[in-house]
Amino acid sequence: MKKYLCEFLGTCVLVLFGCGVAVLTDANLVATALAFGLSIVAVAYVIGNVSGCHVNPAVTFAMWIDKRISGKDFWLYIIAQVLGALAGSALLVLLLNTTNVGDYRTVGLGANGYGELSATGITLPGALVTEIVLTFVFVLAVLGVTKDKKNSPVAPLVIGLTLTLVHILGIRLTGTSVNPARSLAPAIWLLGEPLHQVWVFIVAPFVGAAFAALVSFFIDLEQTKKNKVEVFDIEKVEALEKVEPKKVVVEEESKEEKEQPEPKKEKNNTKKPAPKKPTNKKPNNRPRKNQGQKQN
Repeated sequence: MKKYLCEFLGTCVLVLFGCGVAVLTDANLVATALAFGLSIVAVAYVIGNVSGCHVNPAVTFAMWIDKRISGKDFWLYIIAQVLGALAGSALLVLLLNTTNVGDYRTVGLGANGYGELSATGITLPGALVTEIVLTFVFVLAVLGVTKDKKNSPVAPLVIGLTLTLVHILGIRLTGTSVNPARSLAPAIWLLGEPLHQVWVFIVAPFVGAAFAALVSFFIDLEQTKKNKVEVFDIEKVEALEKVEPKKVVVEEESKEEKEQPEPKKEKNNTKKPAPKKPTNKKPNNRPRKNQGQKQN
């Protein structure tokens, strides 16, 4: 239960700070990109050891493909993330209602979009390609840096900086989703055209995440192949033959020694002379009776 709660809180923080900065700074490129990136860094150091800090259904989908989480966790993570994103958007609406920024429906809550909702008027195909590519890069970085536990101290920084990078490119195009939960929550609050377009920012991140998982698997497969000696590489084979056979012979000999039964000890018919027992009797100095009678 703790990990689902962590995913809820993490996604709530990401949407509140990321979308909040986008709204209050009029989608300033640097400020918005840093807001999303630093939110991930902060949250990852807090909940990373509990849930893995996915806070993104696309990341969870890639982790499931990579067989790092179960099917049960896959669905419960996504439910927690969507609810967390809705909570983050609700908090943002409450904050905006206390200011003179304007009605949240006019401001937009940091919703993603294409066409008229895009700063550059990107088309539907362009939006699909953009989100697939950006999600692919982001999720591939997440999968790569989290494979080895030795990277745990720096993993949040790598993930946060990568998210910042993809936002720098995507903010002026689609607003940068790479996260279906982050896109769905503002669209539900705004309704209308953002809700009609939100399918793009759900489908494309999942497609990009699937590609990232497949590429990550291929990279791992190639690394394992490098550790194996090719049959036609004669120099490597000869070099290994000088070292490996000795190890193999030693291992086989040790196995044979273990497998061989211990020889039974043959009974020795020659009896060893029993050690003389020390006598505790005191020497008898009394004269014998017979001797005394003879003297008489």
